[in-house]
Amino acid sequence: MQSKSSGMRIALLSDTHNFLDPGMVKYFESCDEIWHAGDIGTISICRELSQYKPLVAVYGNIDGMDIRKEYPAIQRFKREGVSVFMTHIGGYPGRYGSDVKKLLEAERPQLVVCGHSHILRVMNDKVLGHLHINPGAAGIQGFHQKKTLVRFSLENSNILDLEVIELGSR
Repeated sequence: MQSKSSGMRIALLSDTHNFLDPGMVKYFESCDEIWHAGDIGTISICRELSQYKPLVAVYGNIDGMDIRKEYPAIQRFKREGVSVFMTHIGGYPGRYGSDVKKLLEAERPQLVVCGHSHILRVMNDKVLGHLHINPGAAGIQGFHQKKTLVRFSLENSNILDLEVIELGSR
């Protein structure tokens, strides 16, 4: 499905654990960037993703020094007027880690992206005033039943056209 907006289209994934499903590549075509919320696996996964679209990533708890040298634990950036906070282990609304909660309270981003749990969540944090997205897990390691990624658009400080994509069973 093509984006209805004229802003920027994002493909968001997490927890690939060194596995890229060949079926996900077609979902990158309409996107401007790929974001990876950690537990990438190896730097070769980053290189492959970067061949499709520019990659914004954070390292996860399983990622080695090769990835940690190139990608930070936390990414803070703006796209199309939307302030973004991305980290691997962050929690979710009402259950953030204490360090992450302090940062979110101080910075007040509009979009918070986390990975780690392998649990797909898209929810509004009414207390801190942002959209929280955990795209679930796109790899085959873990307890999740379906491989997932999320796509959405950013335009004029808005988050639009959000869709969850199931890539099949792990």
